[in-house]
Amino acid sequence: MRICGIKLTHDGAIAVVEDGKLLFCIEQEKRDNNPRYQEIGNLDVVATVLSEHGLLVDDIDQFVIDGWDGEIESEFRTLSGRTPVILKGAPYIERRADDLLHPLERTGLLIGEQSYSYQSYPHVSGHVASAYCTSPFAISGEPAYCLVWDGGMVPRLYYVRPDEARLVNCLFPVIGQMYAAAGHHFGPYKKASGADWDLGVAGKLMAYIALGSVDEGIIAVFRDLYEQRFAGDTELAQEYRENVRIPEKSLAATRDFFQECVPQLEAKPEEDILASFHVFLERLLVQGMEAALSRHPIFEPRNLCISGGCGLNIKWNSALRESRLFDAIWIPPFPNDSGSAIGAACCSMAANKGFLPLEWSIYSGPAVKTGDVPPGWTTSPCSIAQLAGVLAENKPVVFLAGRAELGPRALGARSILAAATSPAMKDFLNAVKHREHFRPVAPICLEDRAVAVFCPGTPDPYMLFDHQTREEWRERIPAVVHLDGSARLQTIARTSAHPVAQLLIEYERLTGVPLLCNTSANYHGRGFFPDAASACEWGGVEHVWCDGLLLSKACSTGLPSSIDEPGSGGQFERAVGAPLGA
Repeated sequence: MRICGIKLTHDGAIAVVEDGKLLFCIEQEKRDNNPRYQEIGNLDVVATVLSEHGLLVDDIDQFVIDGWDGEIESEFRTLSGRTPVILKGAPYIERRADDLLHPLERTGLLIGEQSYSYQSYPHVSGHVASAYCTSPFAISGEPAYCLVWDGGMVPRLYYVRPDEARLVNCLFPVIGQMYAAAGHHFGPYKKASGADWDLGVAGKLMAYIALGSVDEGIIAVFRDLYEQRFAGDTELAQEYRENVRIPEKSLAATRDFFQECVPQLEAKPEEDILASFHVFLERLLVQGMEAALSRHPIFEPRNLCISGGCGLNIKWNSALRESRLFDAIWIPPFPNDSGSAIGAACCSMAANKGFLPLEWSIYSGPAVKTGDVPPGWTTSPCSIAQLAGVLAENKPVVFLAGRAELGPRALGARSILAAATSPAMKDFLNAVKHREHFRPVAPICLEDRAVAVFCPGTPDPYMLFDHQTREEWRERIPAVVHLDGSARLQTIARTSAHPVAQLLIEYERLTGVPLLCNTSANYHGRGFFPDAASACEWGGVEHVWCDGLLLSKACSTGLPSSIDEPGSGGQFERAVGAPLGA
């Protein structure tokens, strides 16, 4: 059985699952330097992606489209070539607690000259299915709770077994976009109208709040208004809860909440307001989970899967882990909508055979493309050991290896790697990426050495939990230490077959340091570089390594050839230049 899952809206993607194995998942933003969160605006891309992987459209046994906004069904307006197409889909949330896998069956998926039938499952169902089917719990056949907290929904707790999935409880009445909304009303990303949602602001806020301190007085303001407007017995709160599934009304209520907060908090530092709001929601999350588990006790291993866009919040994930409410927690590397095409395919698989484990690899994205080397660059063969020597000289390198990683975070296949031993390196990388000074640069570290450098330093292959840098290492690796001492750690096993693991081994052999800086390799506001030529044209660093070849800038760029201590600051200004791809 060959199933093709399709996510048409933001974070558009195409995934193919064959007999329980993920063959590939191609996110639109990772093709041809497309913008972040790119939709699928033309169904022709389905045939193109299948062809790139040796498949015809007629080779697909079942097409599945991820559901979207709507209480009963959703509607997608797209193109097939030049022909307008209207497709009906499942809603955002299941209509009944036991109805996650009841598909909408339709025809009219026009690809080329042929019309195909398709299924559609609720958007939330895809989150549940992708989280559980990729988990170790599915492999062992164990049940698990599944928390889904996405932008347009309140946090929903499900219970999943191989033979069923059902809603257990809604934890509290706050939609996931509430966090981003805070950033549109306070701090460096605020907007006059509070409209025009920036899909990337939530991740930026996680970094920004390290500048602030938690203020219990601010939390009290949020708590009082939360009761009045969302959770209490007031007429306003009851009306909100009745309409929370309607995006326009829930978003309007969210904006009204913050507009009422603003005059009460105008004397407070905005970084403290956002840090306090983060903790306010974190407490709601942990307390809501405690209450749900007490009302619905299940005396089996307490496993938890986390999905939805809020699953990218490493601090909330860590708070749930530290609560000791669960024996084990699993978060896929694509908890947000970048995993929705996989989730759609998993829904069809689960509807036929139950929630069985999906065989998958994190490196199932687009293969790195070949292309002509731009003028002004030289190429030479370069082994992993030789590349480790380049990095040991404090020279940052764009590292492109094999297939791209799934999900929104660079995990060593489409990365800019650099030594973490100079405090200037963080400033340099943020400068060439056109990122604010308070944004962290992540470490990628050998798994068996992480516990010596970080606390807890437990395996974290997808950068989804918070870790503190141990005191004795902070001065040795300052480029990856965040303002609060934390690190967005990615670990990789020494035994991994991926080239980045071998690179870390060789780098540690040369320097005694088992980690490197790791940030995404992309134009500003775009997906990962699809090829070495794109990285060279970007030109933010002078070395690009691509599957055994080192490309080096042949003429002067004004970039420092290696990064030492900043001097007058001019080197960073020269490095940045004009925003590329902004």
